Amino acid sequence: MATVLVVDDTPSIRFLIRTNLELAGHDVVEAFDGLDSLEMLSVTDPPPDAVTMDMMMPRMDGLAAVQQIRSDPRWDRLAIVMVTTQGQHYDVTAADRAGVDAYVTKPFEPDALVATIERTIAARQAGRG
Repeated sequence: MATVLVVDDTPSIRFLIRTNLELAGHDVVEAFDGLDSLEMLSVTDPPPDAVTMDMMMPRMDGLAAVQQIRSDPRWDRLAIVMVTTQGQHYDVTAADRAGVDAYVTKPFEPDALVATIERTIAARQAGRG
């Protein structure tokens, strides 16, 4: 199974995502915001297979964090799923340009989120990301 870094500044959302991923057999690490996520990626060995990233967070938002992740070749195979309340067309377009693999708006259906994460991991590992 995969390791997923769950990034969200709301503890209850991190808990919800963590619980559903763990029930599906995945390992989970957590980060509070974009800066924290970059630190966790640097110290987690081996690196996670995927990241769920909120968009609106303190210190560093999700888009800035995704741009930094995508600029680092160590994380080429990292699947990124944006999980956010920001559902306008320009938000989705900005996330796509930053390099996210999938976009899920809150509130989400937990099983659908897990399936999206698993699908993006498989695509990245197959070199289709």
